Amino acid sequence: MSSLLYRLARAVVRGRGWVLVGWLALLAVLGTGAAFFQQGMETKFEIPGAESQDTLDHLNNVFPQMSGSRAQLVVTAPDGQPIDSPQRRAAVEETVREIEGWDGVSAVMNPFSDMVENQVSPDRSTVLINAQFKAQATEIPQSTKDDLVRETAELENQLGAGSEAHVGGEVFSVNMPAVGMTEGVGVVVALLVLLLMLRSLVAAVMPLITALVGVGVSMTIVLLCTAFTTVSSAAPMLGMMLGLAVGIDYSLFIVSRHRELLAEGVEVRESIARSVATAGSAVIFAGMTVIIALLALAVPGIPFLTTMGVLAGVAIAVGVGVALTMIPALLAFAGNRLRPKRRRSTKPRRKFGLAWVRAVTKSPVLTIVIIVAGLGVCSIPAADLRLSVPDAGAQPLHTPARETYDAIAEHFGPGYNSPLIVTTDVIGTDDPMGQINGMADEIRALPGVAAVPMATPNETIDTGIIQVVPTTGGESPQTEDLVHRLRAMSPHFEQEYGSGVAVTGMTAVGIDLSEKLTDALLPFGIIVVGLTLVLLAMVFRSVWVPIKAALGYMLSVGATFGATAFVFNQGHLAGPLNLSHVGGVISFLPLLLMAILFGLAMDYEVFLVSRMREDYARHRDAKRAIESGFTNVAPVVLAAAVIMIAVFAAFVPHGDSNIKPIAFGLAVGVFVDAFLVRMTLVPAVMALLGDKAWWLPRFLSRRLPELDVEGEALQHELRLTDWPGNDEVVSARDLTVHDDRGETVVGDVHIGLRPGEVLAVQGSDVESSALLHALGGRARAVRGDLRVLGYLLPQRARAVRSLTALVPCRESAAPATEIAQAINEGVRLVLVDELDAVADNAQRTDISRLLASTPDVTFVVTHQNPALTDGLLPADRSSSLRLSARPDAPAAGRLLEV
Repeated sequence: MSSLLYRLARAVVRGRGWVLVGWLALLAVLGTGAAFFQQGMETKFEIPGAESQDTLDHLNNVFPQMSGSRAQLVVTAPDGQPIDSPQRRAAVEETVREIEGWDGVSAVMNPFSDMVENQVSPDRSTVLINAQFKAQATEIPQSTKDDLVRETAELENQLGAGSEAHVGGEVFSVNMPAVGMTEGVGVVVALLVLLLMLRSLVAAVMPLITALVGVGVSMTIVLLCTAFTTVSSAAPMLGMMLGLAVGIDYSLFIVSRHRELLAEGVEVRESIARSVATAGSAVIFAGMTVIIALLALAVPGIPFLTTMGVLAGVAIAVGVGVALTMIPALLAFAGNRLRPKRRRSTKPRRKFGLAWVRAVTKSPVLTIVIIVAGLGVCSIPAADLRLSVPDAGAQPLHTPARETYDAIAEHFGPGYNSPLIVTTDVIGTDDPMGQINGMADEIRALPGVAAVPMATPNETIDTGIIQVVPTTGGESPQTEDLVHRLRAMSPHFEQEYGSGVAVTGMTAVGIDLSEKLTDALLPFGIIVVGLTLVLLAMVFRSVWVPIKAALGYMLSVGATFGATAFVFNQGHLAGPLNLSHVGGVISFLPLLLMAILFGLAMDYEVFLVSRMREDYARHRDAKRAIESGFTNVAPVVLAAAVIMIAVFAAFVPHGDSNIKPIAFGLAVGVFVDAFLVRMTLVPAVMALLGDKAWWLPRFLSRRLPELDVEGEALQHELRLTDWPGNDEVVSARDLTVHDDRGETVVGDVHIGLRPGEVLAVQGSDVESSALLHALGGRARAVRGDLRVLGYLLPQRARAVRSLTALVPCRESAAPATEIAQAINEGVRLVLVDELDAVADNAQRTDISRLLASTPDVTFVVTHQNPALTDGLLPADRSSSLRLSARPDAPAAGRLLEV
């Protein structure tokens, strides 16, 4: 990966102008498309397979008047006067008839009709008018909304001074994303942090520019998607929030590494390529973990959540792409202007970082107990975390939908904003009205039922619907209990009337959605934690590091859930955070927080612990590795975390009602995970484990692939760029090959083989075979310096395998034929294993002739008995290598072949 990114950065630097033009052109094209084709946002909750969803879909077919979207008018007479006076009644009914005649309106409920109950408030001061439209809310034209507002205003004027009329409902709940001034505060804070971190205005502005371009691209993609699918109103703001945060952070990692290399005197283009190859590898790993976790939001099988996860993943992918391409282009344009004029002293930062890490590792057990106990206490409010689907009551104050919602709750009760629909099959009865009215009477007598305004069959008299108004709002546990009681009555109704019932309506859908997402938390958590264990085990070749990381992640999630419940469910700090609604939080919040925090936690874990691992591999001193790794990386991680917290927190005061708890949770989660878990708990745990932190069982070592997220392979390749400095076909220095148990099979091998030469290697069959596999790019566990045919191993093993041939003489029926075939195919290095095992004289003669007559091909042959290969090797260009016997060596394990 690092080598590929190195070449990519080189290409971007060469075509830097075209890269910038390409991104800006893409933004312009997508922006134009979004302006013409976007259809608006709608938070549409559908739950395939749930009773409420299946019933609602069936109801839309048999009772089309119930499909589409609804507008609500709430009309209140002046104080102390009845709304049903003849004059006011006539004005209301005239408005009903007017709206009823509009195109696209399927039905308007007259509150004074004999077929309708409970649409006049108990004090006779207010009426509720429900207007059902055929189209979905996103398809209602603005002109129709304007007409509704105008009709409502005219009705208010007709009713006289002191009257009030509000219009709202689903039709007015379609929101477009809006950005306020507070969101800009996060960007300003990010700029200040970048200035303090990079000490250069040019360098500080670059991550902001790329992040804004990335956000623009991802936002236009989201808006374009509304032309093809329903997109939640929270999706654009979520994409903007994530795009800004990760876009700035990912770019910061690359720019910071570039400045470090420039300070060391590295040439600009080379510095850009190395920065992208090293920091870029970690950026890709971090981005991929977030994307994978976001795509895992498809686990519950809920379409709108899957769409949100995919679009949020697109925002992350765009952020990664911008960081890997646009940042190198900008760095190339900046040139030497970013080179520090003098080597900045990092002693104050290092001193603080060193003091901090020594303080938290002085008594690691005490540190661990304090952090775990503290976060455990912070997690206690999570027990009160209540999930729901926010209704119009969660809309911002002074919006039409919210004012209507509040008016209904004030004059009729909170349950009128959250009606339930009970359906029953009446096709098998000869008295459909008797069945429906009987069921309605029993439901009306249930505790928690405020009213049953309507009980009627459809036009074809095959389905009856009963509208049930709870005494409590849709987010209340009592309403949830009522839904379960109604469903539990289905067997009774089946026995009594010959037909059961099903409960639906948006309130029931919301309850089913919350329950389904709650049930999905455990499998989702298992997926995320399992992914943590596997990925970090591959990165760090350790068991305890991923376990520690997973437990730390769980502590971060618990504290985040606790803080979210403390504010949004219990109502603390509602004023300072500008909360217009206290109650349930959006039902997908836990899954979303877990997904995003997972990626960010892995990001900080990799950046911190990889430096510790690098130092430990060099010095084998656990204490030194912790201190050195922490002090080198802590400033960058600190800056990245502060930027993310600032960006997320900026969306809390002015944010959309669905975004507020998400932004708050992410800000708290990043703070807890970065500062308390990764920068405090992790060093303490690592200090407590000592050398054991890097232990990995051998059976896992041979099964887990290795991930190079810090560009170690590229660093190795760059270090050996000029080695060996001649035309040798095979160059080996301190070469060691290990088996699947980590035991050394071949060690301390030095080779310098020029074109056309023949190297005869004497050793045991295991040692010789292991060496040939290593030289041919066919062994995984290779250490030391090895270059074959100009390619460094093991990094370029695939290229070496395509240019070499391995002939196992003991297993081959015609080894001479295989050697000849390899030569004819243009192979430049032929590896012949166990040449002394060839007993057939004809084969030996042919092999001898091939070795002597192909001076442009290089050979490496192995044998155990030199006497059996006499006369086969050309004396004028042959050399020998004897692998030292190891009498105390353990029995060899299995060679890790590629």
